[in-house]
Amino acid sequence: MSKEVCETTQINEEAVTRVQRQMPDLSGVAKFLKALSDETRLKIAYALTLEDELCVCDIAAVIGSSVATASHHLRYLKDHHLAKSRRKGKQIYYSLADEHVYQIVTIAYEHAKEGIANGSNAN
Repeated sequence: MSKEVCETTQINEEAVTRVQRQMPDLSGVAKFLKALSDETRLKIAYALTLEDELCVCDIAAVIGSSVATASHHLRYLKDHHLAKSRRKGKQIYYSLADEHVYQIVTIAYEHAKEGIANGSNAN
């Protein structure tokens, strides 16, 4: 038997009821995290933590892709409220949507870095 499961089934009904009453609809959070679960989109988001804004051409160069591929990923991030854009002449510049996105990306990176430094393995 795996060490990660209870050896007996014993449910704390009061705790379960309390949690169920407070459980919000998390579908929006799931979509938000799914948007960042793609490594290319995460690289773009991380790049935008390092620079306040970058044009599509810059982002394509950073991630080593075509402008069309970068634009596709940026549109996805924008559609999921992780990025915003502005036009300046013939260029489109992207930035993170807000401070929350910045914090989530940087905290996730720090958390992963700590796991690697400590020799943790998520498997």
